[in-house]
Amino acid sequence: MEEECKCLPGFRFHPTEEELLSFYLKGMVLGTKMSGDVIGFLNIYNYHPNELPQLAKTGEREWYFMVPRDRKHGGGGRPNRTTANGFWKATGSDRQIHSGSSRVIGLKKTLVFYEGRAPRGTKTNWIMNEYRLPDKPNKEDRDIVVCKIYMKATSLKVLEQRAAMDDESPNSLSQHPKRERPSSPTLLLPNNLPELQLPIMNTTDWMHDSFCLNLSPWLDNFTPFIPLC
Repeated sequence: MEEECKCLPGFRFHPTEEELLSFYLKGMVLGTKMSGDVIGFLNIYNYHPNELPQLAKTGEREWYFMVPRDRKHGGGGRPNRTTANGFWKATGSDRQIHSGSSRVIGLKKTLVFYEGRAPRGTKTNWIMNEYRLPDKPNKEDRDIVVCKIYMKATSLKVLEQRAAMDDESPNSLSQHPKRERPSSPTLLLPNNLPELQLPIMNTTDWMHDSFCLNLSPWLDNFTPFIPLC
């Protein structure tokens, strides 16, 4: 199987939009037999997007499917893109896909998956690019589109906003309390220290001290300061 896939145009597997339309989708609509089966046929609206990667034939970050167009009101109504868990909502208008020349070879529609019931729902990061031929060659041909499913990458700005909201939430404050500054250590002294004994001197003994005798010339003129209050 792997050797057969290597011979197919666009196999990495990251085919270009022109390869998806001109080779894979057109070949499926016209019933052309292909040498390899790398895009499976599946009604993706019967599944949640989380289940689709395991159902794809190939792919790592993006997955491809041939999908029948299920219309709400017979053959002329709008396509039904609701699922059991939510719905795919189109964003913007269809974009024309051109070949190397100016010839239009198909149309591309971008859709986002919402969980819940329409028209309200919770927006998810699941994106779908739906490619279809501009018109069916014959009325007997099957109404099929090829869809690329992938998950939108979360931007760095959104991640920073989520981190800031988590830090400000009450739960985060309870889980990460503020750290108290450590108190400075207390010096503990033993209780049985001996009392300090100071020598008792008379008021006139200091005048006979050797140090004071050297200061005698200045002491003669010394006048003690007596505070008034």
